Amino acid sequence: MTGDEQEILAAAERDLMGDIDTTVPHSARIWNYWLGGKDYFPVDQAAGDDYTAVYPAIVDLARASRAFLGRAVRHLAGECGVRQFLDVGTGLPTEGNTHEVAQGVAPGSHIVYVDNDPLVLVHARALLTSRPEGATHYIEADLHVPKDIAERAAEHLDFSRPVALMLMGILGHVNDDAEARSIVAQLLEPLPSGSYLVLYDGTATDQAFLEAQQGYDETGAVPYRLRHPDQIRSFFTGLELLEPGVVPLQQWRPDASGDHGEVDAYCGVGRKP
Repeated sequence: MTGDEQEILAAAERDLMGDIDTTVPHSARIWNYWLGGKDYFPVDQAAGDDYTAVYPAIVDLARASRAFLGRAVRHLAGECGVRQFLDVGTGLPTEGNTHEVAQGVAPGSHIVYVDNDPLVLVHARALLTSRPEGATHYIEADLHVPKDIAERAAEHLDFSRPVALMLMGILGHVNDDAEARSIVAQLLEPLPSGSYLVLYDGTATDQAFLEAQQGYDETGAVPYRLRHPDQIRSFFTGLELLEPGVVPLQQWRPDASGDHGEVDAYCGVGRKP
């Protein structure tokens, strides 16, 4: 980060501090902590440590999710020729962000990031800078209002050309299964044939994971719903799944040097016919 970028980010954070509750943990900041970042508060570190004390594998899951993002975006930008990405619930920037991966393959790629956390958006505007051949945009919007997201994204993306819709670990914040499926459907509806859904979420496949998540939910933070793998597969209904289908994170087209084990999260990439 340049000196000017650091000054802009610091000033924006000072302006925001009065609106941020630093007494309640926040999932994006805890995720940043698990990934080795620095954008979190003591309450987030404490919640993250409490979580890992019950379920240490969450750190591996966080890293595996980031690796899946990279592999999926590289595949779509490379082999599939996708040049537009709508990343909903982007979280705090770390290494290997969507625009960095996509523009590393295709410099002219356009990316729209969506989040409803003001701290996330401040970091995004300061750090998620596009290559000159492409573009990045940032929308403050609520996942529970997908029509608003789609309408505002259409101001920056060409919905006559394929778009990769990315829902990376965020549908767990929608407790109701029917609402979660409706959100996915509404976000996909205006996208043209040849668009893609890229999605992962945590699974209710380990008792320690369930216990750790319950403890986190009881802190007053926004709760997260762990689902059965079949429930995650249901989000891809009507889409053409890319091989190998909906699988544990590390099994989706793994790199030759990557970890081929399993974590308690499932992912997939589906093409809209």
